[in-house]
Amino acid sequence: MKIPVIDNGGQWTHREYRVLKELGVESSILPNTELLPADADGAVLSGGALSLEGKDAELGRVGEWIDATSVPVLGICVGHQFLARHFGGSVAGGNQPEFGRVSLEVDGPDDPIFRELPAHLTVWASHNDSVVRLPDGWRKLAHSEACPIEAMAHPSKPIRGVQFHPEVEHTEGGRRIFQNFLDLCRR
Repeated sequence: MKIPVIDNGGQWTHREYRVLKELGVESSILPNTELLPADADGAVLSGGALSLEGKDAELGRVGEWIDATSVPVLGICVGHQFLARHFGGSVAGGNQPEFGRVSLEVDGPDDPIFRELPAHLTVWASHNDSVVRLPDGWRKLAHSEACPIEAMAHPSKPIRGVQFHPEVEHTEGGRRIFQNFLDLCRR
């Protein structure tokens, strides 16, 4: 299985890559200026420092391939925000940025990305901006006190976004989230 990590300048892009490798996946880190390789079985959109609050903010060429792909995609932090905005949702500066430990409430425990995880998780976050409105038809999967949409799911495609960082050791169930994503890629 081949799952590239699309680098959006995130501080933990290499951790995402490492988790995938440790889970036995062939992975690479690709700049967001490249198209998704044709032989990819899925993709992880990394976080990054870019603010997507502005209308014209883009993640390289991700917008060129995201609509056409049928492979699973997991957007993390800025990747999550990009997915929301690209599909018609809204991103704005949060009233209360989240840095460090965050108490997460899972709203969609039946979604495959949260399979075998409890309804309350302690996760690691690092963001100023947040998704404030879901794209039409998308489903909210989790929230925190300061962030209304910590995780979301596309209504028909295997595309998921998480605002928090499942790749860091401080996130409870982070490896399980990656494993669950890989299970989506195997379907």
